[in-house]
Amino acid sequence: MKWSLLELNKFQHTQLEFDEVLDLEASLLERDREIIAVKPVHVSGFLSVEPDKYLAYFTVETVVTLPSSRSLTPVDVPLVFSTDETYMTTAQFQQIAGDDKDAEEEIMILEKDTIDLIEAVEDFVLLNLPSQVLSEEEKQATELPKGEFWAIISEEDYEKQRQTTSEAEVDPRLAKLSELFEENE
Repeated sequence: MKWSLLELNKFQHTQLEFDEVLDLEASLLERDREIIAVKPVHVSGFLSVEPDKYLAYFTVETVVTLPSSRSLTPVDVPLVFSTDETYMTTAQFQQIAGDDKDAEEEIMILEKDTIDLIEAVEDFVLLNLPSQVLSEEEKQATELPKGEFWAIISEEDYEKQRQTTSEAEVDPRLAKLSELFEENE
């Protein structure tokens, strides 16, 4: 999934379709220590060659094994997502640079005369990893884990607990003020 710009320029105004299975496990494990395993990554899409840019649109499908957020047990997390990426040479980008101030954030400026979609696929796999991973048992559990001096509670329970304690606790300075009101009555 690496093409030279000379090769791509032969496909002006057409789409170069691709459908490949990549083994990215070693590089993804190196980039993110949380990842336990990565199954082969299926990437399909097209690369459109325009006079002023190169547009890649692709779909990624894989299964990444991550530790559970609660128990650290390995959990297989299926990932399926589509994305697009716009590439430009430095000369192409300089032609539009004055028009759009945010363009640099959206466009990948090519440092070499090649487009390597493997790097983009790796980046997007890492960006699409969920922040909370739970096993099926943990998702189905009605009771959250707890220990002798600790417990995991939901946000709703935390808010209820916080409101109850804040209502029960009265600031000592305000308690003295309330005594003054009682004396006046």
